Amino acid sequence: MRYVGIQSQIKSNNMKSMLLLLAFPVILLGMIWIFLAILNYFSTGYYDQAGYFVNQLDSDSVNWTFTKIAPFVIGGVAIWFAIAYFSNTKMIQKAVGAQPLMRRENPRVYNIVENLCMACGMDMPKVNVVDDPQLNAFASGIDKNSYTVTVTTGLLDRLNDEELAGVIGHELTHIRNRDTRLLITSIIFVGIISTVLTLVVRMIYNRMWFGGFSSNRNEKSNGLSTMAIMVIGAICAGIAYLFVMLTRFAISRKREYMADAGGAELCGNPLALASALRKISNNPGLGDVEREDIAQMYIIHPKQMAHGLMQFLSGLFATHPSTEERIRILEQF
Repeated sequence: MRYVGIQSQIKSNNMKSMLLLLAFPVILLGMIWIFLAILNYFSTGYYDQAGYFVNQLDSDSVNWTFTKIAPFVIGGVAIWFAIAYFSNTKMIQKAVGAQPLMRRENPRVYNIVENLCMACGMDMPKVNVVDDPQLNAFASGIDKNSYTVTVTTGLLDRLNDEELAGVIGHELTHIRNRDTRLLITSIIFVGIISTVLTLVVRMIYNRMWFGGFSSNRNEKSNGLSTMAIMVIGAICAGIAYLFVMLTRFAISRKREYMADAGGAELCGNPLALASALRKISNNPGLGDVEREDIAQMYIIHPKQMAHGLMQFLSGLFATHPSTEERIRILEQF
């Protein structure tokens, strides 16, 4: 099977990464402006002739506050993103409990990776291994200094050399296509949004249970402030959910088909990769690691092994195509 379109895939992934980098600050700053506007609306106004409080938005005040807050938000997020972006490899390694693998420790695996890299003319990535009976593999990293292929001991024990070469070739193709860089970028952005959302929800919780709702007509504005916080929380939740969905759409399921094609070409045996996927599908995952951000990098997403309604719901915005379909395509060659 001839693997074609790698330059197009690299260009597409680089473009999507740039769009995410541009879209994220726009969404975040827009969310902050809406936060300030709603808070201002519910806390600003006047009493009419009948004595009722009429809410009114003071846009000048909102814009002034926004210009004061925005630089700090941008600076804080930039620092947060930089730290996460350049330390993601160590974070992932710690989260899954991976250890570096050297040639003398497992020449079989090291030689397979080295031979495949020589075949496609790419630099040798780091190789990590996780002591886990489940079958799993994934690629991570943002540049040649951090690119890493991680495999489990269960995978090494259950797959023969040809099957293992197909899996490793699949992960090397993710690196060649810059899939890992795009995925890491989206994971960091979603993490920032999720953290902001968590803070807002906690604010609502504290307000409801410890601040209370005002029932005194003279303190009506306090009650409205509580309502404002709840509305803001709902809007933030909606924006966060929308952004998560957008990033999932950006991470096309085609990347897995492309990686399968690349892995099949590198190992020279599509049926070996199909056999490996079938074995992995019987016991996918990685120990007690249940983080969705890391699971997106797995060669097979564990949640796709669900059945019935859960399989349908998880498949609506899945980052991986059907394993059965991937195997069917590989077996056509």
